Amino acid sequence: MAQWTVMARFIPIILAGGKGERFWPVSRLRHPKQFLCLDGGDRSLLQSTADRLLPVAAWEDLFVITASHLAEGVRQQLPDIPPDNILVEPQGRDTAPAVAWATLEVAKRYGEEAVCAFFPADHYITDRDRYCDTLRAAADLAESVGAIATLGIQPTIPSTGYGYIEQGERTGEFSAGSVTNLPAFKVNRFAEKPDKATAERFVSSGQYSWNSGIFIFPAAIMLSELKKYAPEMIQALIEKGVDAYATLDKLSIDYAVMEKTERAYVIPASFGWDDLGDWNAVERLLKGDADNVALCQHVGLDTTDSIFYSTDSDEVIVTIGLEDVVVVRDGNATLIVKKDRTQEIKQAVKALGEEDRFQHLL
Repeated sequence: MAQWTVMARFIPIILAGGKGERFWPVSRLRHPKQFLCLDGGDRSLLQSTADRLLPVAAWEDLFVITASHLAEGVRQQLPDIPPDNILVEPQGRDTAPAVAWATLEVAKRYGEEAVCAFFPADHYITDRDRYCDTLRAAADLAESVGAIATLGIQPTIPSTGYGYIEQGERTGEFSAGSVTNLPAFKVNRFAEKPDKATAERFVSSGQYSWNSGIFIFPAAIMLSELKKYAPEMIQALIEKGVDAYATLDKLSIDYAVMEKTERAYVIPASFGWDDLGDWNAVERLLKGDADNVALCQHVGLDTTDSIFYSTDSDEVIVTIGLEDVVVVRDGNATLIVKKDRTQEIKQAVKALGEEDRFQHLL
């Protein structure tokens, strides 16, 4: 069993360039999901992501990588992050260039022995203490064996909305603070979002966890693997830095490295995680004993199991005879959708984008 012994600098990097289209109309091009408050509190998802990392890293060691049209919003939401720690991508090229460029920047400033940790900007965590201790244990794994460690989420249901990680050989146990004897496994494979039957098989086997999208590794290890599996991309970034983006293809870090490397390890963990994939997540967070979830003024007659949201605190939503629907109001746009079809919101946003008259709604 290993105890928290990481000696290198621990550098969290928040990936904050996403669109969050399944939360339209509240999530839009210049005010996406990570800028929203979805739990009834006063901190956005991005702010909450940064807040819960402070026990393991100071503001001066926290980085954000984001898109050019979102950079000012990031600066406003996270004023304590040094300006040089906000890395601005001129074009969206998916996660592999983002991870590669940010890792190069960390290596320049702190040395290749620094332990990098990448986090989505828009997830929700309930047990912050256990979360931070799990990060410490994963960092210990990453540094001690030269791993690209990922946190797997122990599945509670056979979800078809997440990718899965199949664990292979058990390689040891790691502990830190409140978490003890967390087992670490070599990764056998990363599986795409499955159908229902496959998800049920994954969960019943006990060998799979949900892919959280959280990766922790020494900078030197990731740079070495990028040179092996994505040599053209990493070489362009080494030579030109961010100016190389115009020449890069879109490429995910899963496809570029994680599905190919022999250095991938997984720690199955549990700390009250939710990826907040669509509007149904609001119900998971806030339902309680009420008939509906209403983040607005709502009067409902014969209305049950529904979600209501408005950005205007003076606005009232009145419903009669509704069940299992989502109603969202934001200024000049209204969304009404059955709860079991919220995954199709992206298709609706795409349809809006195909018409010039609706460009202002994106």
